[in-house]
Amino acid sequence: MGLFQRFLVLCMFCISSVVGFGVDPALRISVFDELTLGEGFDGVTQVQGFHGESRAFHFQGTSREVKAPAEVSKRTVQKLKGKNEFTVLATLKQDHLNSGVILSIHHSEHRFLELESSGQRSEVRLHYRTRSHQDHTEVFPYSLADDQWHKVSIAVSASHVILHVDCNRIYERVVEAPYMDIPEDTSFWLGQRNAAHGFFKGVMQDVEILVMPQGYISQCPDLNRTCPTCNDFHGLVQKIMELQDILAKTSSKLSRAEEKMNGLDGCYCERTCSVKGVVYREDEGWTDGCRNCTCTNGTVQCDAVSCPPPQCPAGTAPAYVKGACCKECLSVCLFGGRELVEGDQRAVRDSSGRCLLFECRDRSMHRVVQSEPCPELNCPESEQVALNSRCCKVCRGHDFCSEGHGCVEHSDCVNLEAGDCCVCKDGFRPLRDDNAYCEDIDECAEGKHYCRENTMCVNTPGSFMCICHTGYIRIDDYSCTEHDECLSGLHNCDENALCFNMVGGHSCSCKPGYTGNGTVCKAMCDGLCQNGGTCVSPNNCACQQGFTGERCETDINECKTGRNTCANDTVCFNLEGGYDCRCPHGHNCTGDCIHDNKVKHSGQIWVLDSDRCSVCSCQAGQVMCRRMVCDCDNPNADLFCCPECDPRLSSQCLHQNGLLTFGSGDTWVENCQQCQCLQGQVDCWPLPCPPVDCEFTVVPEGECCPRCVTDPCQADTIRNDITKTCTDEHNISRFSGSSWIKHGTECTLCQCKVGYWQQPQHHNRK
Repeated sequence: MGLFQRFLVLCMFCISSVVGFGVDPALRISVFDELTLGEGFDGVTQVQGFHGESRAFHFQGTSREVKAPAEVSKRTVQKLKGKNEFTVLATLKQDHLNSGVILSIHHSEHRFLELESSGQRSEVRLHYRTRSHQDHTEVFPYSLADDQWHKVSIAVSASHVILHVDCNRIYERVVEAPYMDIPEDTSFWLGQRNAAHGFFKGVMQDVEILVMPQGYISQCPDLNRTCPTCNDFHGLVQKIMELQDILAKTSSKLSRAEEKMNGLDGCYCERTCSVKGVVYREDEGWTDGCRNCTCTNGTVQCDAVSCPPPQCPAGTAPAYVKGACCKECLSVCLFGGRELVEGDQRAVRDSSGRCLLFECRDRSMHRVVQSEPCPELNCPESEQVALNSRCCKVCRGHDFCSEGHGCVEHSDCVNLEAGDCCVCKDGFRPLRDDNAYCEDIDECAEGKHYCRENTMCVNTPGSFMCICHTGYIRIDDYSCTEHDECLSGLHNCDENALCFNMVGGHSCSCKPGYTGNGTVCKAMCDGLCQNGGTCVSPNNCACQQGFTGERCETDINECKTGRNTCANDTVCFNLEGGYDCRCPHGHNCTGDCIHDNKVKHSGQIWVLDSDRCSVCSCQAGQVMCRRMVCDCDNPNADLFCCPECDPRLSSQCLHQNGLLTFGSGDTWVENCQQCQCLQGQVDCWPLPCPPVDCEFTVVPEGECCPRCVTDPCQADTIRNDITKTCTDEHNISRFSGSSWIKHGTECTLCQCKVGYWQQPQHHNRK
């Protein structure tokens, strides 16, 4: 069967989208049904929705109060109480730039679950209480208030939050887990925070709370699909063809490279040495100072020059010559009863104190006439020093080395009172008696090191290093001790293996129930896993998709359980290990959309011809459109699509006290919230507070952010330590953080705070 035929067969097998997702009714909270919306709520009218399968309502004005009755709130709270996995779903069309609350479950000032959309700041906000009893707001930059239909879902699973818009995963974050121990007298509002704030303006449909993770699948079943669509397969075929083309080109290049490599077999590659900018060939030798060097296999090897004792004839004496390592025979002169070699100078003074300078040349002393007078000295005469090699005096401490010296290799020039001399650097020894040339001392070979047990001495220029043996760690510069890799965790044993420390290393052995070499251990199930199941731990199988049971022996009927992705009029047929979505004869099951009399394929994205500010996409046969996200920091922002970025707007807002007015773009702080005016609408969000790192915190009266305190009974928030307990009036131990009603009373609440019993608080019952 050719590639095209296989493509057609797979398309017929995989044409799918989703019409439904089975959800246990006990886990579903249908907000419209619970509130019996449409009966007696001012400002709320039933209208045509995104689809005709459920009711939709238009929320308008600011005089409405869409609040659930007490029994409905209590029933909703009971389903959510203590749960850490839930999903909020809504299909909505929010008025342009409106900032409003979709739903809110709060008690007094504490919002346990509130979903808000800010059109002014292009944000979606999730408000909730954390396990540390703090109010928290998670902000997702995204604009829903664009007068377009959107499917919105926010799924919470402990500390994992996922936001989907129009079946696209927009954000996925790890946050502080929510605290859902909600009081029974909590208020439940729809389309507003309360009777005075957060009014949502627009149309809402299918507002639900699912007490389960990944509830967004009920809104967008394609997100859970396991079988690719025909478009997916077409793209896969295209990618395979591109990879085949790349493979063919790479193979051709590799073949040409192999031909060139084969041609190098007859070549001889000589390794050379580079020293001080000069390249030397293999086995080539040269003299470097007082060393004879040779290039051997690309490495420079040097030995000290051996100088034989010079046999000088009469009238000559051995002396060092600049540029030569060994002494040479030079002619001598007798001067003042001493022998001087060629080039030596001596200064003498006559009876009148005049200085005369002589130089040894051609076996006799010749007078040298100075061409320049002696420089003036800036030191007192008592600090002036007369030299025997020149007529000019110098100040005590004169830098002779700066006038030029003969200290060459690994040798330093040192100033003396009447001249200079050469001294070998630390770790080097002289190659000749004037210390002008020095060689490195191999402390390791000569035993002149301090390396102790479990180390190896390595020579370095002028010094040495003590390297630890394998399996040992350093104590100091000269000694090492055994390293317990098992205790430190620096081993390569498998997580299902035991680590055994050994001298200089360690060994690994698989735990009972696992097999392998210790670095890789696999569980043993004795062949119990069926239908492709994988053994993940001893006698424990992880089943492939479509199977269940202790040994993966049971096929899951996805059609009966609702765990399938069949949609667009397709019919589900159960298969072994899966299912098939088949399109009945005469039906269109492609999931494509018709927009402006044009066919748009599922997943296609385009910009509206009639509205340059809107972007649309085809999702499972439905057209989804949204406004573009505005970035006011961008100087090229389209002010036609983003009027909130226009500083020239003069729409004003009224302060909460009714006495002050603000222009568009102005901000202020009110009741611990940052507020902003944009085109006549006020949007407020929590004021950010710096983190505090202490056990007890309190928010002082008149302030917005917590401060650290030392008295737990004064604290608003405590990092509870359950290891600390309190003893109540009946000698019953209470864990830190727990509360109880005092025995014999109805209105006295006691609380244990980190081992302290707080004074009773009285609460009035209504």
